[in-house]
Formats: sequence, C-alpha cells, structure tokens
Amino acid sequence: MEATSDPSVPAGPQRSAPGRLELVRQFVNTADLAEGTDELNGLDGLGAWLSERGLLGPGDRLEPDDLARALAVREALRDLLEHRSGGSPDAAAARVLNAAAAGALLRVAFDRHGTPQPEPVAGGLDRALGELFAIIYGADIDGTWGRLKVCADDGCRWAFFDHSRNRSRSWCNMASCGNRAKARSYRSRRSAAAGRQPPAQPAS
Repeated sequence: MEATSDPSVPAGPQRSAPGRLELVRQFVNTADLAEGTDELNGLDGLGAWLSERGLLGPGDRLEPDDLARALAVREALRDLLEHRSGGSPDAAAARVLNAAAAGALLRVAFDRHGTPQPEPVAGGLDRALGELFAIIYGADIDGTWGRLKVCADDGCRWAFFDHSRNRSRSWCNMASCGNRAKARSYRSRRSAAAGRQPPAQPAS
C-alpha cells in the first residue's frame, strides 16, 4: 500500500494518484462495480464521505437532490476517463460535468507565497464539487490528469493512475482484469477462426 503525498488523503489498495488527485480517483471509486457496492449509500453516506476528506465545511448542508447530482458527476467522470483506455470521448459526460461546474463557482486566491490557486466559493455539494474540479484543473496543468484512467474491463471500470513510463496501461490490475481481457480476446479469435474453417466434406 502506497501512501499519498497529502497526509489527509488515505491510501487506496493500489498505487495512489499523486497529491490531491487521489481524492478524484477515490471519488470515482466510491462505486465498486465488480463488487456491487457503493460508499455513497444515501445522503448520509455522501455527507460522511465528503466530510471525512475535508470537502464539506462545518456549516455546509446537503440538499435532498444532492445525492443524485453527486452520482451523476461521479459517473460522468468515469465515462470521461474511459476513452483513455481505448473507448471513445464522451460528449454526454462533458455536458454533465459542465452543468455541475456552472454551480461550483471558483475564484482565484493567492497563498502567502503569491501563488494563485482556484478555490470554491459556493457551499454544500457545490463547494465539494468545486474543490474536485479545482484539483482536476491543477492536475491538467502539471500533466498528471492525463494519467488518470478507468480499467478497460467493462465489468470493472475501476479508476487507476497510470504510473507506466509510456502511459500504456489499460487495466487496473494485469493479474486479474488484464488476464481476463486477454482470455476473452483469445476465445474470440479462436471462435472467429473456427467460423472460417470450410465445412467437412462427407466421406465418399
């Protein structure tokens, strides 16, 4: 288990994304599609997850429709990342994220060293989403955003950070998802080859 550079971000079961980009990876992975579990189980579950990671302020409250909004953003992020592992760019996902970003207002703030950083100005879920979008913006600038992907195995789609030198990883785990994909491809090729075989001639 590898710790992140940010001590406030708990490490995941696999190698983590750098810095606060790990929060985005963890957010996408709140739904484990292979296991059929979801950490954002109800509005209370969403609130707890966001609060534990400092994405909600002490006075922030969630509204009844915030769970549906959060889940829509999570799945749009998953769909957006999918094309990096061989899928096609998803215009619908971009529309969902753009709609969410319209309410997650950001401003530029300067730290004590004079470094400008985007930070959210809204409250509640919009504050949390604004923080995630600000992290993504910063990761795009430093070049790490392009390495965040989702597993190419349709039954998995787990978000992972591609640490490979040439950014060539397609599966979150080669030993499981990668081998399953290769086995499916092998069976498909054998089936196609068998279908091209000429029919056996009857004995004369």
